[in-house]
Amino acid sequence: MVNITKLVQQAKEMQEKVAKAQEELATTIVTGSAGGLVTVKMNGRKYVESIEISDEAIKDKEELSDLIVAACRDAAEEADALTEKRLTDSTGGFKLPPGVSFPV
Repeated sequence: MVNITKLVQQAKEMQEKVAKAQEELATTIVTGSAGGLVTVKMNGRKYVESIEISDEAIKDKEELSDLIVAACRDAAEEADALTEKRLTDSTGGFKLPPGVSFPV
């Protein structure tokens, strides 16, 4: 027989763990880079914190633009991986159905 009280308690604990993971993601910094010329630092919520550009990258405006985009994508992929890991850890490995996610 299913114990509803226990299920509700487990759901509450999971919710608290997810909320804590979301708070941690907001302050955790990931780094993306492109060609060693551009480095982007982004938090786990995908807010860009800083962009470092080497002097060599400044010579070609179009290439610089491409490098910034590539570095941002690289950082965003790192943020996605970090988010998935933290939320999976918080939910005890419970997988959400496709298309359903926790807001970060």
